[in-house]
Amino acid sequence: MEKNDCDETTASFSIGGEKEKLVEPERLSAPPDHEDAKDRSIHDNKEEEHRREKNKSNEADLGSNFQNFFQEIDRFANEISNAKNNRDPEGNPPDIPSYVEKFEAILEGEITKFDSCKDHGVKWSRDFNEDSAKLLEGIGKVSMLNDALGSCMLNPKYTSLINRTGNLMQQAMVFLEEEFRSLMEDCLGIVGDSCAVVAASDLKKKQSSFKSTSTEMADRCIIQESDSGNMTEGSFPTYSPEIISRLNMMAKVMISGGYETECCQAYSIVRRHWFEDSLVKAGFEKISIEDVQKMNWEPLEGEIATWIKASKLCITSYFSGEKKLSEAVFSDHPSISRSLFGNLAGGIVIQLLNFAEAVAMTKRSAERLFKFLDIYETLRDLIESMDRLFQGWESSPELKSETASTRCRVGEAAVSIFSDLENSIKADSGKTPVPGGAVHPLTRYVMNYVKYACEYKDTLEQVFQENQNSENSHTIHRSDNQMETNHNRAEEKHPSPFAVKLMMVMDLLDSNLEAKSKLYKDPSLSYIFLMNNGRYIMQKIKGSAEILNLLGDTWRRKRSSNLRQYHKNYQRETWSKVLGCLKDEGLQQGKGSIVKPLLKERFKSFNSMIDDIRKTQSLWVVSDEQLQSELRVSITAVVIPAYRSFLGRFQQYLAPGRQTEKYVKYGPDELETAIDELFDGTPTSMAKKKT
Repeated sequence: MEKNDCDETTASFSIGGEKEKLVEPERLSAPPDHEDAKDRSIHDNKEEEHRREKNKSNEADLGSNFQNFFQEIDRFANEISNAKNNRDPEGNPPDIPSYVEKFEAILEGEITKFDSCKDHGVKWSRDFNEDSAKLLEGIGKVSMLNDALGSCMLNPKYTSLINRTGNLMQQAMVFLEEEFRSLMEDCLGIVGDSCAVVAASDLKKKQSSFKSTSTEMADRCIIQESDSGNMTEGSFPTYSPEIISRLNMMAKVMISGGYETECCQAYSIVRRHWFEDSLVKAGFEKISIEDVQKMNWEPLEGEIATWIKASKLCITSYFSGEKKLSEAVFSDHPSISRSLFGNLAGGIVIQLLNFAEAVAMTKRSAERLFKFLDIYETLRDLIESMDRLFQGWESSPELKSETASTRCRVGEAAVSIFSDLENSIKADSGKTPVPGGAVHPLTRYVMNYVKYACEYKDTLEQVFQENQNSENSHTIHRSDNQMETNHNRAEEKHPSPFAVKLMMVMDLLDSNLEAKSKLYKDPSLSYIFLMNNGRYIMQKIKGSAEILNLLGDTWRRKRSSNLRQYHKNYQRETWSKVLGCLKDEGLQQGKGSIVKPLLKERFKSFNSMIDDIRKTQSLWVVSDEQLQSELRVSITAVVIPAYRSFLGRFQQYLAPGRQTEKYVKYGPDELETAIDELFDGTPTSMAKKKT
């Protein structure tokens, strides 16, 4: 075909027009090889004259309205069907009208012309107009005629027509399959909400205009660049409503013509390639189980984050968009639509599950818990979306079951990892005390870990509950919507499995700290250590409503009581001896008489104790400002009034001057200042104080 024929493609299918495409005439006998050039010229002229005469005959038979042609084909097909059903009085198939052969020849020529124009960059499905719609309708008529001729297979007079129609049908369907695939590959773009996939009700409206002869059908497919890796959540690259209408009509013709398999294969291949490319652009690629298990945690953590991103794209956008697309393209065949979407999305789900399974099989360590929980939550969301997306798909129960199994295995790994926290606490049996009685690194690690873990409280509640159910012989199968967390469970007689596990962790931590407190030779410092760690634990719990909810007020009140007892024990160990120096016992000898040597010894002991306390306890660490202040205030409230009273009663019995300076080393204000210097973690100057 010459290139100018391709330029005329969009206007050449109307019969009787200036650019009519007519049936190829029967060829005249070729001139003998021995004819000279003059005879050949005469022969060619006769052949051309024969062609013109036959074309005039076709125009006279068919007229200028191509719709009449379709009506005649419909009538002939109905006559065949009526004869088959014995509705025809004669009971015999009708004779074959001459226009049938002419129609098929014209249609074959048009298909050949459109097909050959692809070499020049002209695509029938892209440059769609009135003649394109007629060609598609014409292929539909051939399909209908081919079905009707199926009842005439044994009739000799139909043999030639059956063969010719079958060949034309195959040619037409191959042509449509290529155009269908090409249209899907070339016309994909990101369409906003205003151009979303058309609903089934709107599609019928589009189809009526698709079949019309209005020139408004002429449009062009604009290819838009898309990068699914940069897509915002909720966007889905699809096709314009016009393109979807064309795909829908082409699919309908192919399926009614018995080419359902070819149509579905073309659709599935294009959509699967797009889906896989989109996941790759999002950063997720297929990784074997062996490769996952060989990966170090840092790169694997990145792969998990990418997997979560890709999975959420599928859940929030891709699956629902893909479902709408298949429903729109195959709106006349809902079972096909469900099957195509189910097979496509199911394959993607299996790919996602394989990665999650591989991660669940990797080495388990504490830092991996949170990524495992992220995977668990993603799989949980995937299962919830399946009820909505895969409804009616025959393989949906099996896929949902497999997804639930993968989620359970990830959950079991999460339970195992969290439970290993107990082993980590037990294994921390260091014999070196923390300087200054400060918060132990184990306390910081455990409480930060627990606080972060409890941000996944609802998920951990579900994970531990499912794990307990699986371990019980009388497992009760409950759906996910029955696994909602009861926020008051920690206060119930039967706390949740996760709350029980958390209490066990806290009890183990308490026992470990008690053991570590005994590493200090000074009992006072051991109580400072317990206070520091106890206060740190309580502050973490107060700062997390999730932890407090799980442990409950009873647990919190008990730990608060323990803290108060540590405080009392510290004061008793440190300051009871100091206060013993300020007692009157043994100082008075009869009325108004004082035992001065004993009084001097009392002052000397008091000064020595205060010096020792300042020297040691100024190096002790109480990093919590509130606890530090509470300790200083409580000490001051006990010591300063007793010291003021003692000075007021007995300082007069010391000779003024050097003797007073020697035995009264601290004034009340100076003593209060010395107390305020305790627990700073820094050495204190021991310079002499004057009253």
